[in-house]
This record gives sequence, structure tokens and C-alpha cells, in this order.
Amino acid sequence: MFEVRGSVGAFANAVRKVQGLELVDEQELEGDERDDRPVLYLAVPDARALHELESLWRRWANGGELGHGYTAWRDVFSLLRDLRVWGPQDRVLDDDIDILNEEIGAHTEDQFVRLELELVYRAQAESGAEQETVVRRIVGERSGRVVSSARIDTIAYHALLVDLPLSEARSVVARSPQGIANVEPVMFIRPQSTTTRIEVGDVSEGVAEKGSRREPGQPILAVLDGVPVSAHPWLSRHLVVDDIFELEAKALVSQRVHGTAMASLIVHGDLNRLEPPLPRKVLVVPVLGEQDAFPPERLIVDLIYRAVVRMRHGSDAIAPAVLIVNVSLGNRRRSFQGPLSPWARLLDRLAYELGILFIVSAGNWSTAFPIAAFGANSEYEDATPERRATETVRALGAVAAHRRLLAPGETVNGLTIGSSNEDSVTSSERRMARVNVDPYGELKMANPSSALGPGFARSVKPEVLFAGGREHLRFTRSGGGLAMTPAQTGKAGGLAVAAPPRDGLENQRGYTGGTSAAAALASRTAHRIHDALEVAYGDAFLRLANHHRAVLLKALLAHPAIWPNSTADIIRATLGPADPRQHVRQKDNVRRFLGYGFVDPEDAVACADDRATFWAVGTLQAEKVATVSVPVPAAMGGRAQPHALAATLAWFAPTLQGRQSYRAVRLKVLKPGGLEALAVAPDKCQPDEHQANRGTLFKRCWTGTKAPAVGLNMSIELKVQREPDPGALIDEPVPYGLAVTLAMPGVVELYEQARQRLGIPIRT
Repeated sequence: MFEVRGSVGAFANAVRKVQGLELVDEQELEGDERDDRPVLYLAVPDARALHELESLWRRWANGGELGHGYTAWRDVFSLLRDLRVWGPQDRVLDDDIDILNEEIGAHTEDQFVRLELELVYRAQAESGAEQETVVRRIVGERSGRVVSSARIDTIAYHALLVDLPLSEARSVVARSPQGIANVEPVMFIRPQSTTTRIEVGDVSEGVAEKGSRREPGQPILAVLDGVPVSAHPWLSRHLVVDDIFELEAKALVSQRVHGTAMASLIVHGDLNRLEPPLPRKVLVVPVLGEQDAFPPERLIVDLIYRAVVRMRHGSDAIAPAVLIVNVSLGNRRRSFQGPLSPWARLLDRLAYELGILFIVSAGNWSTAFPIAAFGANSEYEDATPERRATETVRALGAVAAHRRLLAPGETVNGLTIGSSNEDSVTSSERRMARVNVDPYGELKMANPSSALGPGFARSVKPEVLFAGGREHLRFTRSGGGLAMTPAQTGKAGGLAVAAPPRDGLENQRGYTGGTSAAAALASRTAHRIHDALEVAYGDAFLRLANHHRAVLLKALLAHPAIWPNSTADIIRATLGPADPRQHVRQKDNVRRFLGYGFVDPEDAVACADDRATFWAVGTLQAEKVATVSVPVPAAMGGRAQPHALAATLAWFAPTLQGRQSYRAVRLKVLKPGGLEALAVAPDKCQPDEHQANRGTLFKRCWTGTKAPAVGLNMSIELKVQREPDPGALIDEPVPYGLAVTLAMPGVVELYEQARQRLGIPIRT
């Protein structure tokens, strides 16, 4: 492995010039994002090549000449701090040391510590089995035991869940050469995955759901979550529970908080809004059991894999119509700091293979953060709303590197959701939060607890933000310096949900929030978009392949996302850089908080007379281009008023496990011709075009105020181009969905003219 000096990109370019070598898991890390040195891994053909490489490095490090024909190696070595074979310091990461120490401190000498051992993946099943046998034997020799194991070939994953005596766990933390941390087949040693938690506050008796004359249809949406209170009056008619891991019997009804809240938000939305329920049933597959925790005897990656395969794979699939899978969960012990987690890699592969849109929460950080600008509680409380917002953003920006996405939020093919400070709490209830402080007031902003991007290869993550309740802050330290932490949700700021029964009353409701809740609302919105398309286009839409409908929902869900000017301006002004020529770095800071922006669910679903949204789906083969022609309504011509053209492209990329070009394929919308005639230019409140080209969602918006010159039967042609990621050559087809909107607020003829140009009949 390589410890890089300086630019990771420059080092990667140098390595590409050396024949026969390939970097794996390359990350374009920003220099100011991490305190430690960037580390990259190299795939070496065999042991002989490894020894030759080490010999060359030692010669170079000692000032020797490499000789004729080694110029490329000289360029590589000049960018290195160190080169070494895989060792204990690589198997036990710094990020895990503190967690492991906490685990050890919570155990007595006669207890065992449960750990996850990720093994070096061997493509040959026999080699993998031999390797596992070796590790099992070594664990047994150290008085430990193997609890479970999993091997998933499609994501190059092989792992064991083991119990080790306390003394062996200490040797792991010490990275002892005599311990398991130095066992060659082991790639990583990590603490056991544990899920993020939510709280439901201010629980009280609610009003029963009004009856419906219509029996809900079969599910297109599934939820991987906790066991819900399926008999709850708000949920009993709307859920299908498939308890394949037999967790229901172990989960006390009073403890079924997470699954009940998420199911409630998906079926009904925020209960304060009194929205109609979804017209189809929702499938719930519990993966959290007792006390809303992962089953302690299972690897979470194996659990998720088995749940999705049972749901969608093969002739025995129990829910073949499911297109949307909600994952309002995260591993609070694994934040994204470079390599992709196996959980994220699993979702990426399943999305591409099965045509599933995974909607994933970004994760929540409940830890305190300092606000250096204030010395005491009273100073923060008495500050103007503008100064409170500015200093809170400044404080979060200073700790952004430690509040990154939680696995699997870094998923490349899935859609990651952050939480915004929005809800439907009334002003009178809002005033109840007397002991806590609203950091942003009426300013639309990401909640302080919402995990921050970027994602893999600095892609835009989280892609979009949905309502997660208006989060307040409580003081945890004052006097010697002010520190704040997110307060519990309640009537003063949160989303109303169904809650487990209390005091013999079944029809309970409470308040929750955060990115789990935001992801649930995003999943509900994706379902509503599907319903709207089904009503508008009938069988023509339903006959589309699962892959095409799923990527289209992905595109349409993110399509209305926007950066409000006021929000973006505060982040730019506070986090800089101050030099206006550094606008790309300014946008980096904005997208870290906002992704592509906030989504209003009604804007994503509803029609409007003064805008027209077009959609297209297709499959692109290698090095191909698709052209989509969008008719421009004549009503836009000659009107000097605000108008816009927006395009959102989504796709599911095949993935190359353990390789630099993990995403394998990228798509983009080329700059369309005719923008001058339409009198629009790139909008400043969006990620830079190069920033938007790093994931599997590409979004561009062009705006203007001058009068367009619209000719007879004028159209704008959008070209969708497929390109390989650098170094990747792959022929697998790539499904894509494209959403395009033309809008001119106040021009009510726009939609009708677009419909007539396309010849689309009106359905009853």
C-alpha cells in the first residue's frame, strides 16, 4: 500500500504510466478534509512482483539510482511518503480504535468482545474456503469462536463474525504482530455493526384513521427496518410483514419504535398534514429485532442480502413488483472516510442487477460540537437569528470531516437523503421549546445532525434533502466555551408518526425526525410519483422494465431539488473562500451541506399549467449517445420574464469491485444547442458541472429573464452520452431515466401546448 505525499490525482496519473499496475479504491480526497495522510492500495500481480517493488522502493528511499527504464517508477516514488505490505496498522483503522476501546472498557475479563473480520476476497471458492478454515482455526486457538460467516461473490465480500476473549481484543487494539491483527488472510478487523437509533417524543393518544372504501393494492415499495406495530390502527390495513429472520417474537411491542415510525411516515406522511395514505400496501421486512437493534448473531450485510434476494430474485420472489426499497438505517460505527463499505457495495450491485431504487438515509450525528463565537448560553440565545445561523454553519463547517455519511449512505447507485429543518408544527406549539434554541429560524437549512458529504470520489452526497423536523439545539457546555447537541424531537419540532401502545391505549402518536424520517418521506414521494405516472400513462408506463421505472423514479425524485439563494449565500459567505474566483470551492461547501438541494414533495408530484416536465427512459450500450427532443411551447416566445430549462439524468452503473474505476460507467447530458435562442445560461445555484459528474445522478439547470426567440415547432435536443470511467472498459448495458422541465411562471398555456405538441391524450 502507498502513503501519498501531496495530490492523490497526480499520484494516480503517475501509477497509470506503469505497465501492469492498477490502483484500487482510489479516492480524490481534498487536502483539507482529513488530518491523516491519504492512503491508496495497489493490485500487484504476484508475490515476486511485490518483492521487486519493495526492493525498488528501498533503493529509491536510500538515495540510489533506479537505472535505465525505470523513469515511470521514479515519478511514482517521488510522490510517496511510504510503501509497505499490508500489516496490522492497515487491518485495524484509526477510526475504529476508540470504538474498540469503549467496547473493551464495557466488558469484564471473563467476557468476549464481538468483532467483524473482513477477509481478503479470493475469487476461487476453494481458496476462499481454505482461507476461512485457517482463520477459524486461529480464532479457536485463541479461545475465541466464530458466530457466523458470509460470502457474497458479486461484491467480493467474505467475512466472519467472531467472539474474542478480552486479552485478544486488547491485542487487536494494540495492533500486535503476535495477534489476529497480523493474520495474513484478514483484510480488516472492525467492531460489530450497530444501527442508528431514533427517538419518538411527546407520545399521546391520536385520532383513528378514517375508513377507506378501497383495499390497498400489492406493494411496489419495501421497507428494511425494525418490527412495526402492525396492528396499530393507522397501519393495520396498509402493511404486509415478512418476518423471514423471526425477529417479531423477540421484539416487545412497546419497543417497536423505529419500524412503526418509518412505516407510518411512508404510508401517511407527517400525520400533522393529514395526507391520504398510499394506495398500495407496503412490504416490511424486519432486520431490527429486540430493542430496535440488529440481530447480534448476524452480519448485517448478509442480513440485507438475504432479505432483498428473497424479495426480488428468481421465480420464488415474494414481491417481484417492488421497485423502491427504503433503508432508513445506518451503521453508526462506520462513517465514510474513503473505502466503500460492503453494505454500500451490496446496494449498488443489487440496484443494477435487480432494478431497485434504494433510498438511504445519510445518517445522524448526535454528538456535541463547539461554537467558538459564543462564550455562554445567553450570548447564543440573545444573538440575532442571522448571527445564530451564521455561527452554527461556521461551527459545523469546522467539524465537517468528523460528521461524514454513515454506511451505507455512500452508496453510488442508491439515492441518499439528508434532513432539512422543515415540518408542519404550528407556531403556538413551536413556542413550547423554551429550554432549547432554534439555530436557523425561518432559514431553510440542513439540520445540524444531518450527515455531510461528499460521497465516493467526491460525488454529490447526500443528493437531496427532505423534511426531517425543525431541529433545536440544547447546551451541553458553557462558560469555558459553548457546545451544542441536537435536542430530542417533539411537538415543538418534528414529524408526527404512529407510536407503540402505551398505558393500554393502541392509537398512539408521537414525533420523530432526522435523516431516517427524511428518507421515509422520500420513499413515500417516489411511490406517489409512480402513482401519478400510472394514472397518466396506464399500461404504457407499467409495461416498462423494472430497471427503467426505477431509474426514472430516481431522476424524477431529485429533479425539483433547488438551492435557495439565501441558504447558499450564507454558506458561501461563512465558509468561503472569500475570493469570488474560487466559486468552485464555494460550491463544494454548499453541496457538502445541501447536495443538489431541497425537494418539496408536492412539487415533485403535482402538475402545473406554467411548466411541462418530459421524461424518457432507455438503455445505453458502450460508447453510445441517445438523443431526446424536447418541444418548446410557443407561449414562451417574446416574454421577458424568468424562465428555466432543467434536466436530471439518473442511471444504475455496473460496478467493478475493488478497483479504482468502481462506478465503471458514467453518463452525462451534453450542453444542448439552442440555449441562446431560449435565452438561458447555467444557473449559479447548483453544483459545478464537474462536481455533478461524479455519481449516478447528473443535474443541470439553465435560467434566464430575457425574452426567448421561439420559432415554429422549435425543439431543444438533449444528448445523453455514455463514457467509461477512467481505466474502465465494460460492455454491460446501462439503464437510464431522464427528466426535463421547461418552466415560465405565470404562463399558463405552457403545459397544454407541450402536451399537444407530443400528441398525448388526456386520461380520465
